Amino acid sequence: MGDLFEDYAAGPAWDEMFDPTGGLRPGYAALHGLLAALGVDDLAERGALRDRSLRDQGITFTLSGEERPIPLDLLPRVISAEEWAVLEYGVGQRVRALEAFLADVYGPQEILAEGIVPRRLIASSPNFLREAGNLVPPNGVRIHVAGIDILRGPDGRYVVLEDNLRTPSGISYVIENRRIMARVFPEMFASHRVRPVDDYPSRLLAALRAAAPPRPGERAGGEPTVVVLTPGVHNSAYFEHSFLARQMGVELVEGRDLVCRDNMIRMRTTDGERRVDVVYRRIDDDYLDPLQFRHDSMLGCAGIVNAARAGNVAIANAVGNGVADDKAVYPYVGEMIRYYLGEQPTLDTVPTFRLDHEDERMEALKRIGELVWKPVASSGGYGLVIGPQAEEATIDRLREAVIKDPRAFIAQEVCLLSTAPTHCADRLEPRHVDLRPFAVNDGERVWVAPGGLTRVALPRGSLVVNSSQGGGSKDTWALAGEDDIPDVPSPQERRWAGVRPIPAAAPERGPSGTIAAQQQQQQQQQSGEPQC
Repeated sequence: MGDLFEDYAAGPAWDEMFDPTGGLRPGYAALHGLLAALGVDDLAERGALRDRSLRDQGITFTLSGEERPIPLDLLPRVISAEEWAVLEYGVGQRVRALEAFLADVYGPQEILAEGIVPRRLIASSPNFLREAGNLVPPNGVRIHVAGIDILRGPDGRYVVLEDNLRTPSGISYVIENRRIMARVFPEMFASHRVRPVDDYPSRLLAALRAAAPPRPGERAGGEPTVVVLTPGVHNSAYFEHSFLARQMGVELVEGRDLVCRDNMIRMRTTDGERRVDVVYRRIDDDYLDPLQFRHDSMLGCAGIVNAARAGNVAIANAVGNGVADDKAVYPYVGEMIRYYLGEQPTLDTVPTFRLDHEDERMEALKRIGELVWKPVASSGGYGLVIGPQAEEATIDRLREAVIKDPRAFIAQEVCLLSTAPTHCADRLEPRHVDLRPFAVNDGERVWVAPGGLTRVALPRGSLVVNSSQGGGSKDTWALAGEDDIPDVPSPQERRWAGVRPIPAAAPERGPSGTIAAQQQQQQQQQSGEPQC
């Protein structure tokens, strides 16, 4: 198999490139042939070009207060056209059902009345916001953007690990990963029909404009005013906020740039105030409106929820979406699909113990050392306990916490994530991966960006894919079918030979006070909660 694949051992997990006999999976033959022809030094040189591009473009995330480039592996993950068709439909199906659930739970609550989802489960959720009750979005869409975390188990089936419906993060890395790979490995695209991802910003902008409330006679045929609301430069996902605003051609604002007057949101500009129609917020609910939620918030806009209730502004994603991606609600999504859509779920879910049911809770506690335990209120992998790897003292503390407050946890079977060949020093080795496809809902259809963000656990044997826990990413290639248009590197990308681009300008700094900086850093951004 060549020097790079020497001693490659896939292990018990499903390997994305090789089957158990060592044969190649569908879609990987051309990639394997290209890599087998490369030497160790050649791959190292390509890695150096990648690193320079990441640094010069400022593609970073914040970890422990330090700006770091997110690790991008040199080997893409390949998904065949047939497999992508299943994933695409399954993600869209899930988003449609969750959209219907949110409209129901903040309205007539029929699914609760029929006992399909327990009323006590919703009433006890800290993410069920009564402030969002009967707050109907202008075009009925609450989930404008979704990130659905998916893994592939040892049997090769894709299963949903988690839904992210509040402020899902990571799409900027999907787009930038593709651009960098097209520069570092342009020849790869000549041998693969890869579906493009760079039209995501235009799709998102169209969906946000479609969400704008009507203003008869005021816009005179002009487009609605859309802004991206960021917590500020201290937030770990600030790169993505600025990236999306720039790609969509809209203003990037902080809470101090907005004012609510007469139940209308206005943006302060050098030419005076300008009315805003849609706020694509990347701020958690708690910090969005100090009149409704945290009174000490320095990040949001006072009165924005009342403006939305008056029908004068759309908030994307909607306030209160967290009740639908509550980890304790996750086991009921399959029933939601059957109830609202009249369909069987296309994608399975991880076997999960509902700890509000006494029999399931007792069974889970008997097997406490065999399961994965997740606090429903935590993100980024924090608080996660993997039973087989936990120390006895940790298990004891966990048991006490679960008995005291079962609603605060879920328990799941241990999932062995699939592996994919990953560049490690001078060779390729298997590393565990998951997948986050991104969906955009414009009210007419749910569009799923081809591929998504593949996250990779870089330490050997680790199942933790979060960037905050040492994980990296891969470019994800959803191969084009007969009727799809493949991605082709631009002439500039085909000619690229390691010349450094002009570095991006440093962002203007926001509030520098300690409290403001801390609040910016506390925003979850749903960048990598799921663990298995």
